[in-house]
Amino acid sequence: MEAEEGRGLPGRDDDSGIACSEEEKVALMRTFVEGRDRAAKEVDNLMLRRFLRARDLDIEKASLLFLKYLNWKRTAVPNGFISEEEVRNELSQKKIYMQGTDKAGHPIVVAFGAKHYSLHRHMDEFKNFVVYVLDRISSSMPAGQEKFTCIGDLKGWGYSNCDIRAYIAALDIMQNCYPERLGKIFLVHVPYLFMKTWKIIYPFIDKNTRKKFIFVEDKKLKATLLVDIDENQLPEIYGGRLPLVPIEESVI
Repeated sequence: MEAEEGRGLPGRDDDSGIACSEEEKVALMRTFVEGRDRAAKEVDNLMLRRFLRARDLDIEKASLLFLKYLNWKRTAVPNGFISEEEVRNELSQKKIYMQGTDKAGHPIVVAFGAKHYSLHRHMDEFKNFVVYVLDRISSSMPAGQEKFTCIGDLKGWGYSNCDIRAYIAALDIMQNCYPERLGKIFLVHVPYLFMKTWKIIYPFIDKNTRKKFIFVEDKKLKATLLVDIDENQLPEIYGGRLPLVPIEESVI
């Protein structure tokens, strides 16, 4: 059952007015969400903490977001996962790759914007594909890691690749259902034309996510990436040593 806004929600601090620690806030949040939805018992504290951090440690906002997520998951992912068969068309376009880790141990994902065509996509399948990708990335994370690093390659991107509805849908899923999973996203080979699209989608990016987008100049591409990624973990196409591996073939 989805929470009724403002009714019975936990406060931000304890009754004495003393600010709670993050750990205490997670405990308060757990007590509340488990009382509203039994499915909350199945998630660990790390997940609750991600939702809490996504709402700047505001227990009320984080609890509402998390309960909304549980309801979304029942409808959007009724089987608990998205099979490759459900996203066969999206996978055939070979636009998402995953291999290697950055210096902090975060999995590296490479996404090619010019391989996405708005005329060839079906929105329901695309949304399933976003869930498939984010679940696969999350499953690949070693113990102690919660975030991933993305390289968004826009080389060759043009009008046929522009898909505002899909971009906003992907942002909505990532921000509201997989909060605090994205560490950084390096946007490389960005054409001037893309900046018009960026101005449209920018208002849909929450303030915590906006700071994770890094536009990289072509002449500083390798040097910029090497600050966060060792050469032996960097994809070959950016001057590194690792070959690109389609996400469905990556080892998790």
